[in-house]
Amino acid sequence: SDTSVPSSPRACAKCKQGSAALVIRVGDAFCRACFREYFVHKFRAVLGKNRVIFPGEKVLLALSGGPASSAMLRQVQEGLSRETAKRLRFVPGLVYVDEGAVCGQSAAQREESLARVEAMLQATGFPYYLAHLEQAFDLPGSILRRGPRGGDEPCPGYKEAVEDFIQQQRQEAAVADGDGAASLPQRLAQLRTQDVPAGGEPPGARLPAAARTQELLRLFDAAETLTAKEELLQMLRTHLILHTARTRGYTKVMMGDSCTRVAVKLLTNLALGRGAFLAMDTGFLDSRHGDVAVVRPMREYMAKEIAFYNHFFGVPTVITPALRAKRRDKTSIHRLMEDFLLGLQAEFPSTISTVYRTGEKLSTAPAEVGSEPGAEPQRCLLCLCALDTLAGEWGPRVGAADSADAARGPGVPAARSLPPLRRAESRAAFLPLLCYSCRLTFKELGHPDTLPPYVHSEARRRSRRAEMKQQIQEFLLEDDDDEDPSES
Repeated sequence: SDTSVPSSPRACAKCKQGSAALVIRVGDAFCRACFREYFVHKFRAVLGKNRVIFPGEKVLLALSGGPASSAMLRQVQEGLSRETAKRLRFVPGLVYVDEGAVCGQSAAQREESLARVEAMLQATGFPYYLAHLEQAFDLPGSILRRGPRGGDEPCPGYKEAVEDFIQQQRQEAAVADGDGAASLPQRLAQLRTQDVPAGGEPPGARLPAAARTQELLRLFDAAETLTAKEELLQMLRTHLILHTARTRGYTKVMMGDSCTRVAVKLLTNLALGRGAFLAMDTGFLDSRHGDVAVVRPMREYMAKEIAFYNHFFGVPTVITPALRAKRRDKTSIHRLMEDFLLGLQAEFPSTISTVYRTGEKLSTAPAEVGSEPGAEPQRCLLCLCALDTLAGEWGPRVGAADSADAARGPGVPAARSLPPLRRAESRAAFLPLLCYSCRLTFKELGHPDTLPPYVHSEARRRSRRAEMKQQIQEFLLEDDDDEDPSES
């Protein structure tokens, strides 16, 4: 197997001097020093090639405590250290979302996991934020709207921004009488972790109220399948991270998705009907939220590389349990696809990299179906991707069938039998606001009453706007395409 260390001493393929400590791929045997150099260089190369993180920009690192996000944190730590030849120039912050309530952890186990995570975050010296999944019930409806961008070109160019940043550093250093600390490291030192509340709660109240936890559990218990629960968990986690970024002034969010995770997500999302959004869900840059962009700098690392790096260089991790089905024979599409890919990878070592490279060919600009040229496309209520159910001859048919099925689902009355004030709360009222994939998931989430309030408030807002537009449609003036632009 290519993952095993050779039985006989083998020279490093790069330096030709040290003994190989591991074999990443056939022919790629590295000693520890060269492997570390290779690992660090790949992280820098990904950021340098894409050039989307500008100097001085606030970047929020989303940490789960797992191997990939912990390795990402170590790369940022080392990149910001003074000993580094080419330092990273952004201002980092950390966020951790506690999901223990829906993963079967008791209150004591959640406290223990949070204490371990907080110790790991405090050791970095970066500002950090602890959030709980229960806090999703307090999110504003604006979290489901695309934020305003600060212009399509936030800076004249990447090189110009770097030069301006370096010039600013030199001026700060001159003001400080030659003290080189008056730069980005000084700014980081000024951001004391004790000044940042852990999830906005007093130190004694680490866990949310029991009533909120029960409300969250009812939401997940209402979901009919483990696949729907996985999608629901991912949605709530993303919204909490996005809310933290917006309220704390971060314009980028770093996710720790590895190459293995990206390959699994690519095939999983295909099976879930998200083919139109694969480039956005798995690409390096995800700009669907407008004012906050998501980047995935770990997406070129195999899970095996990350595991070796963490083992060799003592990167701390905190492993928490995953979602579990009530019946052992019931699993999710996510886990089936992961088992399938990892099984193939064991027999054919190029499987995951092949799937990943195939995904690289996808366009990052999905077609804006059903929208006028130049106009902002209608977006899904839950995932904020452009609606893919508005165009094509199958769109209206699927929408009508889904609406009928949803309105007559188990335990849910037909939409027309509800009073007018309740009609917006029915399943059928939600479906026109959702993309194809989210419609499939939504039908397995149980009654809409269990959804967090921010989803209901935004759904009502969009429904009212749609009704208002319909009422004034006949009074709107249409552009005359045949009019001569030269005429006044």
